[in-house]
Amino acid sequence: MANEIPSAFLRLFIAIAVPLDVRQEIERVQSRLRRCSSPSVIRWTKPEQFHVTLKFLGDVPAAQLPALVESVSVMCAGIPALQLAAGGIGFFPGRHKPRVIWAGAADDAGRLAELHRQIDEAVRPYAPADKPGKFTGHITLGRFKPGRRMVLDKLLELAGVLRDRKFGGWPAGEVEIVRCDLTSTGALHTPVASCPLAGGRNFSCPLKPGP
Repeated sequence: MANEIPSAFLRLFIAIAVPLDVRQEIERVQSRLRRCSSPSVIRWTKPEQFHVTLKFLGDVPAAQLPALVESVSVMCAGIPALQLAAGGIGFFPGRHKPRVIWAGAADDAGRLAELHRQIDEAVRPYAPADKPGKFTGHITLGRFKPGRRMVLDKLLELAGVLRDRKFGGWPAGEVEIVRCDLTSTGALHTPVASCPLAGGRNFSCPLKPGP
């Protein structure tokens, strides 16, 4: 078999990983939401791919990856580790014409938004700046398929009931740069670098999932 030809570009995004126990709590709610909509309407995210999105970079020249990792690592070294909590269900851009359904992710100190801002600045040589506006920490649960007629009354009703649902908390001590390969069976996510936050190796979090 011929050797695989390395790609000249890597499709990348930057994120914080979600631990197994929190993913399992979110997956239980995702399963309830799935039962409230037609399979033809939403493309649901696989639970093993749940992550807190910080920045989508798109196609980056593979040769620039070492410099990108260095830039993000230097920036992360000056940001304290985070204590994150996941909870609630929301929609982008809103519940009336939704394109994305998500679970919320936030920290009481508000440092997640600052981390996003600094990452956005650190990767300017590799990706356009995000549009101005308030950052919303989130974990994508599914994307609505375009061109589908949607009857979402039951889904929206359940999302409202789950508005205050808690999925648990965790110590976020590092940021990942992740490669996304689009395949015939869906997206394949592969972390290519981990960038520690300040004090991340010794950070702990006591938060547990809510009822």
